[in-house]
Amino acid sequence: MFMYYVQAIAEGIYWVGGNDRRLERFENMFPIPQGVAYNSYLMMDEKTVLVDTVDSAISALYLENVMHVLGGRPLDYLVVNHMEPDHCANIEELVRRYPDMKIVGNTKTFQFLEQFYSFNKKENYLEVKEGDELAVGKHTLQFFFAPMVHWPEVMVTYEQTEKILFSADAFGSFGAHAGTLFSDQVDFEHVYLDEARRYYANIVGKYGVQVQAALKKLSALDIHMICSVHGPIWRKNLDYILDKYNCWSRYEPEQKGVVLLYASMYGNTENVMNRIAGKLAEKGVRDMRMYDVSKTHPSYIIADAWKYSHMVIGAPTYNMGLYFVMEALLHEMAGLNFQNRKVALVGNYTWACKSVPILRSLVESMKKMEIIGTPFEINSSMKAAQEPELDKLVEDIYASLVSEGYTNTERS
Repeated sequence: MFMYYVQAIAEGIYWVGGNDRRLERFENMFPIPQGVAYNSYLMMDEKTVLVDTVDSAISALYLENVMHVLGGRPLDYLVVNHMEPDHCANIEELVRRYPDMKIVGNTKTFQFLEQFYSFNKKENYLEVKEGDELAVGKHTLQFFFAPMVHWPEVMVTYEQTEKILFSADAFGSFGAHAGTLFSDQVDFEHVYLDEARRYYANIVGKYGVQVQAALKKLSALDIHMICSVHGPIWRKNLDYILDKYNCWSRYEPEQKGVVLLYASMYGNTENVMNRIAGKLAEKGVRDMRMYDVSKTHPSYIIADAWKYSHMVIGAPTYNMGLYFVMEALLHEMAGLNFQNRKVALVGNYTWACKSVPILRSLVESMKKMEIIGTPFEINSSMKAAQEPELDKLVEDIYASLVSEGYTNTERS
């Protein structure tokens, strides 16, 4: 079968990965309407080195890619930066084809390898430690550990000659390649940035402290190219994606603006949220996003919450508690270590006033969260007499934006 497709990314180094546009949900959780790329890299030198593998969904293409580039040569080394199945699924197939191949990893790598697989190739293990080097000819690889970015065994591989960082999941993105591999070949901000942020926030976001540690460690390296296992390769303007990761991992908003997220059973809570958005717009606020949490997958809401500085959260009481979908979303955000935002609250109830206390408790359970103004509460539906109270909350939100430097306004 003639199906291989590979690209050279540097002298003697080839992309041998592939795309999956059929998969509906990444990790069976996150929608990927634009698909996902699985990147793997093959180095041809005095020794041959494969860096990471791919998901089983594209195994046939992948194995043909590898064999095509090898051109009959043996595979000497397989570097396993990350043991998650979307990157390690082809290890056993490679062992069958290249039984003398050395598998390069750390202690945790091999622990996980033996958990996922039952083959016994311990004699082929090449265990590396922090800073160890592997010379394979003109190229020399150096290994650095990045635990909990986002699994405990994760390491990155630095190729010293071409100054390439093979970064495992770090700096990755949802979205399949459309023929191009490099970030500078596409309009990254419009094609990939939102999906890169959504990928970071939902996959890696919990581990900001560990990402900061990895960024500090990697800052000592002279990096000319970043090769993640998902999404575009970076060979120009590396500071752009490094700055994004620094911002995201510090839980700092990229932009001043407001995300309004609400749950509404019969439209009354939604009406209040629309009025808040309209009143903010009248004051000149333009950077707003609004989501119905019952209809929008949480990964999109979380990504925009990561982007913007302010939130307005509205929900009704439900069965003497908080509306289930909103409660689940806030628990998910807390589980991702989301923090450092300004939040206004809107509650609704007919016979049990529980939503505001629960919303406040969930928000305040997160780190460095500030409640703006007095929570606005309606009893079934908003009444005309509550207009001044709502105006006061809107003014408090606006004042908070301005105090943080929001200037994109048209207020006279």
